[in-house]
Amino acid sequence: MKDINIRIATNKDAALIADLSRDTFCNAFAPFNTKEDMDKFMAEVFTREKLMAELDLPDNIFLLAYAGENVAGYVRMRDRNKPEVSPGTDNVIEIARIYTVTAEIAKGIGTALMQECISISKQKQRDYLWLGVWENNDKAIRFYERFGFKRFGEHEFLLGNDRQTDWLMMLKL
Repeated sequence: MKDINIRIATNKDAALIADLSRDTFCNAFAPFNTKEDMDKFMAEVFTREKLMAELDLPDNIFLLAYAGENVAGYVRMRDRNKPEVSPGTDNVIEIARIYTVTAEIAKGIGTALMQECISISKQKQRDYLWLGVWENNDKAIRFYERFGFKRFGEHEFLLGNDRQTDWLMMLKL
């Protein structure tokens, strides 16, 4: 197994993160959605330009994971971003995206990224770490549950023209 190294991304990583975001999202969800819905989402919501601009937004934290010399995954966290359903406090931090490159899945990248997210959340003295996950993504739901995340609500996610349901899950820190 290769060493896993995680670092905070900078604006210089914007193109890398945008391309990584688009690739990992397509790999994860294209098999379960229509080409039309995926194409619309990628062209309107998940454009390279919009993704690159996220690095300049306040309270965003991006992490890049490397397996050896190769980029293996990433995370986008949003500090103090409140979910639609309140967990009872505003002192929260969100994992907006956490993805592993397909070739690196099941090699510890996701675990290392999640551990770093939890560490950052505790350093910032947040009460809860929360995220949204597609209700049909059983593998991801089980992954989050292994870390102690519990479902506390749901919200709508529009992928192209398809209205999907995401579960909201949180971890008390």
